[in-house]
Amino acid sequence: MTTAIIITLCTLLLLAYVFDYSSSKTKIPSVIFLLLLGWGVRQISQLMNMNIPQLTMLLPILGTVGLILIVLEGSLELELNKSKKSLIIKSFTVALVPLLVLAFLMAFSFQYFSNASFKNSLINAIPFCVISSAIAIPSVKNLVTSDKEFVIYESSLSDIFGVLFFNFVALSSGFQIESIGMFLLQFFFIIIISFIATVGLSILLKKIEHPIKFAPIILLIILIYEVSKEFNLPSLVFILLFGLFLGNLDEMKRFKLIEKLRPDELNKEVKKFKELIVEATFLIRSLFFLLFGYLMETAEIINTSTLAWAVAVVAAIFTLRAIQLKISSLPLMPLLFIAPRGLITILLFFSITPAQSILSANKSLIVQVIIITALVMMYGLLRNKNKDIKVV
Repeated sequence: MTTAIIITLCTLLLLAYVFDYSSSKTKIPSVIFLLLLGWGVRQISQLMNMNIPQLTMLLPILGTVGLILIVLEGSLELELNKSKKSLIIKSFTVALVPLLVLAFLMAFSFQYFSNASFKNSLINAIPFCVISSAIAIPSVKNLVTSDKEFVIYESSLSDIFGVLFFNFVALSSGFQIESIGMFLLQFFFIIIISFIATVGLSILLKKIEHPIKFAPIILLIILIYEVSKEFNLPSLVFILLFGLFLGNLDEMKRFKLIEKLRPDELNKEVKKFKELIVEATFLIRSLFFLLFGYLMETAEIINTSTLAWAVAVVAAIFTLRAIQLKISSLPLMPLLFIAPRGLITILLFFSITPAQSILSANKSLIVQVIIITALVMMYGLLRNKNKDIKVV
């Protein structure tokens, strides 16, 4: 049994690598293949009457580690300099405004049709509003640099805004001044923690001479994230700031504190660290979507009672996106179609407590929205002519 599991896992991950490698050429998002592969394994295991243990509890664990690694990978890619100012502002706007507008529109709809409280409706709406960097970033490898940079910035920021917004609504008593003040205080604390932790981890990254040096750093990052999360702090901010710091050492050489870290030497270690993060992210992301595909029920995919809701949600997603791209003077092709839902949507959905959940926002709706947005992205990438349109 153990041998069969190891062989199966290795085969599935090798297939995941083939999907990831070929996606830039076929322009078909690898997540579609991963979900289908996971679903196919479930069908085969049921036909063969194989006794497979309950795996549902692994999904939030893989999702959390995947979230940390994906945001870290994305933030390591982001460049902060004057030439990127316009791009950053537009990415910020396109990531935030449609997320907020869609969340409130869906919340009002859920409240109207489900007779749930507005707070619970909003909590259930937010997961549908977050662009998945886990799907978007790997899918745009063959786009022109300007479009690729925009997708990296926008999807990474969307992940962060979505998680922060979700935690604020889920953990606060409402939009009172006290709640907002508490959130700002928590944000202030995480900034301080992030500064101390970032400097400390950077020193460790440079000073550790043991052959095993990156594994302890990654474990410490996950530990700091989880401990901060236990105190209801927006811990994803720490991951973002740490990645931005390491990825932009050259831009901060003028500061005396940075000079003491010898950025030229540290950059060599950062390059190795980044390579490890990319590899680890691929493994965790692939396992997550394979497992989610395995846990999908056929009835959930073809559930006609939620299909109309799924189509309406997807229509709203791309309508708002088209409007915001136009307002921001950004090209519609292919950016309009690159708004997939995925890992963060699933992770936030499973974070909703039974007391906060509503019937309208169920797993069938989540699955259908993820699949439809991935198919829309595939259509957009197949139509893309790859003209070098500069995003400014």
